[in-house]
Amino acid sequence: MAISPVFITKESLRSILSHSSLIQHFHTSLPTVSPTLQTPIRQSYAVSPSSSLLLMPSWSSSPSLPYIGVKLVTHFPENSIINLPGIHASYVLFSSTTGQTLASMDGTELTLYRTACVSGLASKLLANDSSKVLVMIGAGSLAPHLIKAHMAANPSLEKVIIWNRTIKKAADLVLKLKEECGENNSVCFESNNNLEEIIGLGDIVSCATNSDRPLVKGEKMKAGAHLDLVGSFKETMRECDDDAIKRGRVFVDNEAALLEAGEIVGAIEREVIEKKDIGYLVELIKGDEAGRRDSQELTVFKSVGSAVVDMLAAQFVYENYVKG
Repeated sequence: MAISPVFITKESLRSILSHSSLIQHFHTSLPTVSPTLQTPIRQSYAVSPSSSLLLMPSWSSSPSLPYIGVKLVTHFPENSIINLPGIHASYVLFSSTTGQTLASMDGTELTLYRTACVSGLASKLLANDSSKVLVMIGAGSLAPHLIKAHMAANPSLEKVIIWNRTIKKAADLVLKLKEECGENNSVCFESNNNLEEIIGLGDIVSCATNSDRPLVKGEKMKAGAHLDLVGSFKETMRECDDDAIKRGRVFVDNEAALLEAGEIVGAIEREVIEKKDIGYLVELIKGDEAGRRDSQELTVFKSVGSAVVDMLAAQFVYENYVKG
């Protein structure tokens, strides 16, 4: 039977997804689905000296996930000159039974949700249950999603402190969150330009920057804190120092982090940590890896993203869209 492909707009995607529902979907689905998905290494093509096209395909061998998915991403960093985002993406979903096109959707928005919700899931499993303060380092497009995901995963949070190199961006994000979360929200939002001071206040410290120098110093972190690292995706990028890695128990979303994330790659090279000491999110969910062992332990989670969570997020959006 012929299927009419659907186009799922950004607005529809936002109406379907919530951070709490996607965190729950990842929590229940990742352990069973991960072994059934084929996810080749991301392909990257230079379109010009500064711009590139990336292809991220995946497909499932499970009848419960009968899909082929491809995320198409363009990276045009010079777009900042004309006040446009540097990254744009589309996600296309096919049937793995017939090969028919099922849907296309905004891949940029999908990526923001899935990235934040992976971090939210990790903090749900690793942060202290009594966490009160979230420190958000960075105020870009991912920051509000990370804040909402950590809030959904950690209902004990009472305060969010935002830092950004451009002070105004942090202050603007505070106003945006106050407006979006409404008067009935019990969480207090504020900005602060003293990074060294606020790191020690965070029960959860989340970083989403393009920094090539450590912003988080391990010695500044409070006992029992959880550090969430999202920004780095190249060996030259680094959001925390070796001391934070050394002090903490380190978990990653997948093996690519050991090759792509500057904090992890560098720490392994400098023998600060061994590969065997690094835990994985799926094993943590299944209970095969021990999570937080006590309230004073520092935990670290580093994510680089994967086609697996892209597929699961796209599945969630498509199946809920079709249900109406």
